[in-house]
Amino acid sequence: MKKEFNLKLNTPLLFLGLSSTTLFSHFALAESYTVASPNEYKKIAQNLAPGDIVNLKNGTWQDFEIVFSAKGTQEKPIILQAQTPGAVILSGQSNLRLAGEHLVVKGLVFKNGFTPSSEVISFRKNKDELAYNSRVTEVVIDNYSNPDKRESDYWVGLYGQNNRFDHNYLAGKRNKGVTVAVRLNTEQSQQNSHKIDHNYFGPRPVFGSNGGETLRIGTSHYSLTDSLTQVTNNYFDHCDGEVEIISVKSGKNTIKNNTFFESKGTLTLRHGNGNVVEENVFFGNGVDHTGGIRVINKDQVVRNNYLEGLTGYRFGSALTVMNGVPNSKINRYHQVNNALIENNTLINVSHIQLAAGSDAERSATPVNSIMRNNVIYNENKKDVFTAFDDISGIKFSNNILNQVAKPSISNGFESDTLTLKRGDNGLLYIANKKYSKVGATKSLKPTLKSETGPRWYAKSPIQTAFDSAKTHTVDNTEGALFNAIKAANDGDVIELAAGNYNVAKMIAIDKTLTLRGAKNTKPTITFERTALFEINNDGSLKLENLAFSGKNSPDSSGNSLIRTAKWGMYKNYRLILDNVKVTDLDINHSFHVFDSGSGAFADVLSITNSEFLNVTGDIVRLNKERDDLGIYNAEYLTLKNNTFKDIQGAVAKVYRGGTDESTFGPHVIVLDNSFENVGLGKRNKHSASFWLHGAQVSAIEHNTFNKSAAIKVEHTVGEPKTRIKDNRFIASSAPEVKELNAPQTQSVANNEFNSAE
Repeated sequence: MKKEFNLKLNTPLLFLGLSSTTLFSHFALAESYTVASPNEYKKIAQNLAPGDIVNLKNGTWQDFEIVFSAKGTQEKPIILQAQTPGAVILSGQSNLRLAGEHLVVKGLVFKNGFTPSSEVISFRKNKDELAYNSRVTEVVIDNYSNPDKRESDYWVGLYGQNNRFDHNYLAGKRNKGVTVAVRLNTEQSQQNSHKIDHNYFGPRPVFGSNGGETLRIGTSHYSLTDSLTQVTNNYFDHCDGEVEIISVKSGKNTIKNNTFFESKGTLTLRHGNGNVVEENVFFGNGVDHTGGIRVINKDQVVRNNYLEGLTGYRFGSALTVMNGVPNSKINRYHQVNNALIENNTLINVSHIQLAAGSDAERSATPVNSIMRNNVIYNENKKDVFTAFDDISGIKFSNNILNQVAKPSISNGFESDTLTLKRGDNGLLYIANKKYSKVGATKSLKPTLKSETGPRWYAKSPIQTAFDSAKTHTVDNTEGALFNAIKAANDGDVIELAAGNYNVAKMIAIDKTLTLRGAKNTKPTITFERTALFEINNDGSLKLENLAFSGKNSPDSSGNSLIRTAKWGMYKNYRLILDNVKVTDLDINHSFHVFDSGSGAFADVLSITNSEFLNVTGDIVRLNKERDDLGIYNAEYLTLKNNTFKDIQGAVAKVYRGGTDESTFGPHVIVLDNSFENVGLGKRNKHSASFWLHGAQVSAIEHNTFNKSAAIKVEHTVGEPKTRIKDNRFIASSAPEVKELNAPQTQSVANNEFNSAE
């Protein structure tokens, strides 16, 4: 342990008339420590004094639970920092608790592990010892997620008062729980005046369940308490966890000058009153479910925000003003009252929804509210407004709308032919000076990604792109394919020469990998285990120009060509099949093409231009989440331009149970396929070619069904969108859509039915 003494005084000793000996007796010395182990840290941590600096020596610190408890002063804070910023890695089961006053933590990196407690960084030591006037800056938490994705924790918990969390990097949270939570659960943490600024909130993958917020301020239990938290100049990059990116559940907070880039969900004023949302910028770029601002409760101010290219709808639309519950319980929906929505610009957004969520319970419409001086422009001249209930409690004035054929709201809106020009700040404005005082101001300056997080830590994608590394050629020598896959690196391509390949061992996929047949060939692969491929954490798989046969598989039920780990995956995966032929999965019953395990979640599962013949099980099984908690197994399932013949099971079984409204999917897209003799096997208990329970978006269009079982869709929650259109049914059962809890949102039309051909 290295200890250095530092004394910095501006007053000359001679002027004070003191000898150095006398001086040292009057002033405490500030010390600088460099420690190389947890034990060395513990030895000095108990006696830290104002002005002291603790340097953690560069290197990897395994399973280090840091307690930083001390009292500095405003003039002399106590600093805990990396010897070199970014060169101290806290891994394994490490975490940090700070408590006391005027503390600063900087330059640390948490990766390759997960917290053993409920928080990675906690601004408290325990429920009684909190942090005040303290700062965490230039700290990284990178993919530091509990491998049990249903185990909940926070990455950062803010307690106490007057703390600052700034210039930090947080990306890749995959397990349940808020990334950053401001807690108001004691009086000492209320009216806290925390500052959360200049942080890079990097990608948070779709969680597939409630519990994926990026930032939450308060909870419903304390939502009528003021927090006074300031959230400013942060960058939210692909924060897709759930429908609430920021969930405000307390009062008098300021959310200002943040940038939301292609992030699914909204900034939601869920509970609490008197919050201000201003000068934020939302760029959706047409990405599905990108949203803006959702307004609930009293005295909310939404002004001078810029929103462009947002596609979200319902609770995730560009601007949503909710209905409330009369005499609402504290954890439900309070009525919108005295909202001020002014000088916002909304460009090419798909939906603005007013009195949203109207139903038998949410019947309290917005009152005493104002919407004025806003610009709404849509280049396709679409009316983006939807009112689900009485909106007479919102007074509209001086809003500017480009020409719309039949605007649903005309009072308080001026329609005109508008020309837009992009300003120096990258935002679009109406060129006509007549409208210079409506919409967002030209002085609005979006927070840039480069202005957030530590400058020394790269903002890299959290998912490797397919085909992004080297290509390796392999022949059909015994064991060559297995060994080539094992030796491959993330993003590599394995190209198979023509021939027949037999694989004796199951292949674990724990990297992003493409297998494809060489040009103008379609090599055939057989396998001897109960599955050929098992996708594990970090794994994603693309198969192209290949044929697969089950003729060498074991004579047992429940085999599959591809499966995920049976339980416990916490990293989302992708599976893509293109120009693939699968035959003879019939050695025994219930032989499936793909079978998802419980807890596994696919961002994308796509099958295109492929052929499936003689299968005793299902093609795609995404039906393992049966707890009815809103959890499901895949975000997007796409089947396009395929042929399915003699399939005893269903082509797809998809299940999302429960009544939770915080997620986006599943999405099931079925276009231009041919189905013959599908779904009629005696073990297919739903007697369906497709069984979709709780899917939020289903588009089954331009397909041919010949001698096949019915499509069965069950609507459960939200406003699911189901389109079964322009299909041809030959000697096949008609589609069945059941509305279990949801309103009627189905469209079954223009289908052709023939008894035989």
